[in-house]
Amino acid sequence: MYQIGEAEIEAVARVIRSGRLFRYQKGPNGEPSESAQFEREYAQKMGAPHALAVTSGTAALICGLIGLEVGPGDEVIVPGYTFMATALAPLAVGAVPVLGEVDAGLMLDPADVERKITPRTKAIIPVHMNGHVANLDDIVRVARKAGVKVLEDCCQCVGGSYRGLRVGRHGDAGAYSFNYYKNITSGEGGAIVTSDGKIHQRARMYHDSGAMFRVDAKDFTVPVFAGVNYRVDEVRSAIMRVQLQRLDEILSSLRRRWSALRERLQGKIEFAPVHDRDGVCGSYLLLRLGSRQEALAFTKAASERRIPSYLPHDSGRHVYWNWDPLLERRGAHHPAFDPLQTELGRKQQYSVEMLPKTREHLERSAFVNIDVNWTEEDLDRIANGLIECANVAESASLVMSHK
Repeated sequence: MYQIGEAEIEAVARVIRSGRLFRYQKGPNGEPSESAQFEREYAQKMGAPHALAVTSGTAALICGLIGLEVGPGDEVIVPGYTFMATALAPLAVGAVPVLGEVDAGLMLDPADVERKITPRTKAIIPVHMNGHVANLDDIVRVARKAGVKVLEDCCQCVGGSYRGLRVGRHGDAGAYSFNYYKNITSGEGGAIVTSDGKIHQRARMYHDSGAMFRVDAKDFTVPVFAGVNYRVDEVRSAIMRVQLQRLDEILSSLRRRWSALRERLQGKIEFAPVHDRDGVCGSYLLLRLGSRQEALAFTKAASERRIPSYLPHDSGRHVYWNWDPLLERRGAHHPAFDPLQTELGRKQQYSVEMLPKTREHLERSAFVNIDVNWTEEDLDRIANGLIECANVAESASLVMSHK
């Protein structure tokens, strides 16, 4: 999905020539570091007052939870369909993850969130999966009613939007990933944005154990506490500054092809619900089939026609029934650090059967990968092929039903 080339090579060369690889090193005339400039530019692009660059999307989630003051004795609601890091991040700060159902669009179901909120719920993490956006209106409404914080997981939806506002800006903070699989990338990397200065300060302290010694420490209004090291380096920040300039063009290209493919398939294939058609990144088209058998037959037929697709049900680490650290109750490297071994943690049960609606939705879903380089001829070929795949899948399902 991402595009990379000579501009990134030159950005890396600029850092190497300067000899300044550490994010807090300024230029000879006091110029801000690449990392400081990227944070400012990213905040502006996302429409947020504050941004913090970190080493990964996982680090962003963890620092975001620290920013929200989530810790031992707290529960955090996360969807059962997401990269496993979303569910492990609460464990890293001493909290207990509570798994919520997803809706037919594979996003966290606000109704199930409302049912699962308890007096111990401190935060909700809606995830914008595969460039699609969650139902933020209802999730934020439920959260505000309960006095619960919202940390948006935007790791797979960098630059997406909801109701005209970038994802990550609807809740209390947003977390992003820039690893090799995202629409802009530095190989690894991440960021947090927020409009709350104290959330930003807490995240900054945690991401850098030496935060108290930095120049901006004089501006802290939150008492300094011990942190770790999720600091980003100047090479990655230089790459991301170039990548950020590519973001809107990449999204525009993907969205045009996503919309064009939908138009060609309209009335011929069932689409899964989309919470904001204008805000999706356009990297994947989500289809809804009649059954698990149809979904399997559909992707088999797509593979035979060289159409890139996959089944979220079979995406391994992205589905809750494969999250062994939760199912086997190993939430940390040592029992004394493990939130699942506390009284609160032992009350939270995890099993492969715990989210039946999520399993049902995943069984009936298929993603089609959108290529930013597709031509009109490619779109015609792929649309015709997908219609054939849908017919093959329906026929296969009928055969199975008569056996």
